[in-house]
Amino acid sequence: MKKKETSINFLEQFLPAGAFEEVAPFFKSNTIHLTITHERKSVLGDYRNPIPTEPYHRISINANLNPYSFLITLLHELAHMLTFIHFGHSVSPHGKEWKTQFRHTLIPFIGKKIFPPDVEKALMAYVHDPAASTCTDPRLFKALYRYDERKPDHKLVDEIPINSYFETEDGQVYQKLEKIRTRTRCVNIQNGKMYLFQGIVDVKEVSKPKRA
Repeated sequence: MKKKETSINFLEQFLPAGAFEEVAPFFKSNTIHLTITHERKSVLGDYRNPIPTEPYHRISINANLNPYSFLITLLHELAHMLTFIHFGHSVSPHGKEWKTQFRHTLIPFIGKKIFPPDVEKALMAYVHDPAASTCTDPRLFKALYRYDERKPDHKLVDEIPINSYFETEDGQVYQKLEKIRTRTRCVNIQNGKMYLFQGIVDVKEVSKPKRA
């Protein structure tokens, strides 16, 4: 998908039902250029503060996110905007000031049936100490992952049964052996080496390779 600036009305189709009315006031009271962009592996969204050549707030969000992930990411970036408005560059990007702004932007969306019960439950725990990315909170990540449009046979490593096999994005095949605290020990079928995987890595479940 090519990068393009998005109008406030176009935004509604990316959000869960009932969220647009809560989000719209941010755009009415601030000059924000919103961009819906192609999938980026390293970030879900981005905020850039006004500069002389572009005197407006700039927010970009990945287009491939499910509606609940899209909304949380948008609120995350709006919190960056509010932090900049209040503090400029004098505070850290995800410090206590940003966490406070993020709580203030997120809490009005809780308890209004905008999020599914499992996502809302995970959000209520997450909002007490929000991280730089939802990907760093396994409980919230797993709840949101349930609503993604998955490729055939794709699962999280935590969802793969012990002794079963999976393929990573680079085509390598592994057998899942055992859970070790927050990670899972797996053996690479091609080279026989052991690797530790985080449970929230997206992989493709495959049948037992003939050479295993």
